[in-house]
Amino acid sequence: MSSASQDNAVGDAGGTEAKRMADEKTAKDNETCEKYVKNGLNRNVTVQFLYERLLQMGCAPPKNMIRCLDCKDSQRAGGFGVVEEIDMSATAASTTTDKQKSDQYSKCAQTKQEIDTLLAKERDGDAKLRLLPQIYLCQQHLRNETHAHESMVHELIHAVDMCRTKMDPINNCIHLACTEIRAENLSGECHWLREVQNGRMLTDFLGHGAKCVKRRAQLSVKANPNCAEKAEEYVEAAFERCYKDTFPFDRHPNLR
Repeated sequence: MSSASQDNAVGDAGGTEAKRMADEKTAKDNETCEKYVKNGLNRNVTVQFLYERLLQMGCAPPKNMIRCLDCKDSQRAGGFGVVEEIDMSATAASTTTDKQKSDQYSKCAQTKQEIDTLLAKERDGDAKLRLLPQIYLCQQHLRNETHAHESMVHELIHAVDMCRTKMDPINNCIHLACTEIRAENLSGECHWLREVQNGRMLTDFLGHGAKCVKRRAQLSVKANPNCAEKAEEYVEAAFERCYKDTFPFDRHPNLR
């Protein structure tokens, strides 16, 4: 075997081994995430409470509403909703088939480019969009079970908001800002201990919760191409009312 052939053989073997290790890590991440979700549904009182309230409000969560996905390079813990296109052409036989929906749910949320394309079609009158109530957790970015459960609570707050109002977070940036403010505030993601662990709030303890909620909500609003340019303004406009809104809890679930 020539030197070049030997080098190619070594390279192929190295690539195969790297793929095997990557596949094993993906499978392990998925297994761990699925365990977190199961424990959250069976043991976490806040997750269980939100599920029960959705049922009481007449919005039974669909089967497998919470999914663990490989989010690739997307640096997030999870997300809510799949943007579905409703074809407005006269020849359209239906909206999205069950198989297409299954394909959508088997991958992470759409990329910014995909959402931009859908929004452009809606602006041109070629399609209408709606947000399907699906929750995904990015299995490789979950730090631990607490982080997973906080993410589940965050996304379930969005589900509650969609159930109780005619919320349109795709096109109404105030609606989006409000539900993000509520989800950040009520999930525990801005608890002072979490901020310290993330290297924030080292000197500014007073009012840290509101500042954290505002900062994180702005980042979430910026992710919507319709709202990105004025994300700070939308969050400011919605903040006072939505930060105080603890529905469906009688009081803030993380304050003792």
